[in-house]
Amino acid sequence: MIRQKTIKNTVGIEGKGLQTGGKARLVLKDSPANSGINFVRTDLPGRPVLNTASIDLSSAGKAERRTTLGSSAFEIHTTEHFLSALAGLSIDNITAEMDGPELPGLDGSAKEFVALLKKAGTTEQDAPKKAIEIKEPLWCAGDGSMLAVFPNEALRISYTLSYDDPAIGTQFFDVTIDEAVFEREVAPARTFCRKSEALMLLASGLGKGASYKNTLIMGRRGPFGNRLRFPNEPARHKVLDLIGDLCLTGAAVKGHVVAIKSGHRLNLELVRRLRQLV
Repeated sequence: MIRQKTIKNTVGIEGKGLQTGGKARLVLKDSPANSGINFVRTDLPGRPVLNTASIDLSSAGKAERRTTLGSSAFEIHTTEHFLSALAGLSIDNITAEMDGPELPGLDGSAKEFVALLKKAGTTEQDAPKKAIEIKEPLWCAGDGSMLAVFPNEALRISYTLSYDDPAIGTQFFDVTIDEAVFEREVAPARTFCRKSEALMLLASGLGKGASYKNTLIMGRRGPFGNRLRFPNEPARHKVLDLIGDLCLTGAAVKGHVVAIKSGHRLNLELVRRLRQLV
């Protein structure tokens, strides 16, 4: 039996939110078996709690360039990088206390979240790990994008990224996920956008915490003021995001996910379908 895991020690980290630019502090604590991932807004009256596996996802993919969870009462923004780190390290149960609406952006990847979780350490719990085993193919599509998942013994993701822009072009990344592979091949991949998109985000009041250090602003010769960690780093980051969004199923997905130009909205449509299999 593969057992559920939580963290051993309380740890914390702070930084600016990528979109809001506000100071954000995150404190992570252990949590009982079968409790799942719970975000706590410590800055709000009553310290409201959001459980990722039980919330309504109808509006989660509507925010621009990020996954936002919650309701009109309170929200948690840009959850995907942190959730990806949890899934990549097979952590099932955790309490994440936040003093604001957005998680720290850190370096724009999951690398620093992985380091924080490894610092906390993990411990097995007396409960079997929840898993979704794909028996029949599932798929969804829209706006020139497609996601499909097929039976497989482990989580494998084959992602094709295609931009009509020489700054990014067409990229492909295929990976079968385990903890070591995630930490080495996926977690360091940073968020990215084209220069024109960066200007549009700033004009709309977003991207206030972005910089050349935590966001790859792609030009014809590569990222401005930075260097790629991988030749196909944008495609790898899309896989990072997808793993984080799949974490919202509340279970480990065992299947081969084939993705063509998918983003958060389509990812969450697949999550809604997969939740019916838990």
